[in-house]
Amino acid sequence: MIVFFWLLILFHWSEVDVIAQTKTTYVTEEGSIRFVSEAPLEIIRAASSSLKGAIDIEQKSFLFILDNASFKGFNSPLQQEHFHENYMETKTYPQTTFKGKIIELPLPMNGTTQTVRAKGILDLHGVKAEWIIKAVLIYEEGQIHIKADFSIFLEDHAIRIPKVVSKKIAPEIQVTVDAVMRANN
Repeated sequence: MIVFFWLLILFHWSEVDVIAQTKTTYVTEEGSIRFVSEAPLEIIRAASSSLKGAIDIEQKSFLFILDNASFKGFNSPLQQEHFHENYMETKTYPQTTFKGKIIELPLPMNGTTQTVRAKGILDLHGVKAEWIIKAVLIYEEGQIHIKADFSIFLEDHAIRIPKVVSKKIAPEIQVTVDAVMRANN
């Protein structure tokens, strides 16, 4: 009987340990974010592979941070300079953040894909606005691959486009996020 009791205690502690291991946070230091501006006279593309983020599955919470100066690409060095100095004003607004909660319950089972909605505050160009962004979560061994596509209207975040270049910069920017987040136990 005493052996049964100790086996029961040992099993219980093993079970608690397994549950504790599933309470995990996923992080990335090098997620990618791309944007495209398709205006009548010009298509502008730029990207960054410096997206940092964390997701706490248990709390259904997340935080993503992007260094705005990390965007590269563009059609010319002058265009990149104008982006950083005149539009994103990266010296004044060095980061963009998105922080909030996942609306649906994340179900991290290896080999499955789940579409969720992330609701939070997007702080872009000094303007904080509530957003709901759909994301696809692909669960793999010890990691979550996140993909999201959405649009941002520049005027929603006080990014002004001078009339002289209004045919070269679209008022609506297409954004794509692609990040592999690894378990951080």
